[in-house]
Amino acid sequence: MASLNPVPEQMRNVGGYDRLARVLLGVVLFAIAVGAAVTDRQLFAVFGMIASAGLLLNAATQFCGVNAVLGLDTCAYEAEND
Repeated sequence: MASLNPVPEQMRNVGGYDRLARVLLGVVLFAIAVGAAVTDRQLFAVFGMIASAGLLLNAATQFCGVNAVLGLDTCAYEAEND
């Protein structure tokens, strides 16, 4: 079955608990950014939205450029043909 993920499986480096943590932190940062926007802290809201979008994008695509540069890989690859 074809995957909707645009990042090839060989390039994925975010998985498991790392991916879950990014989703949770992204949602929390989004809520904080919305709260900042409502209370007229626009600069804080913009930075919060950017950080939230980045974390959620990393979780959705399972790829993080910083992880790639540092050589970190939290994906557990399973061989299809053992």
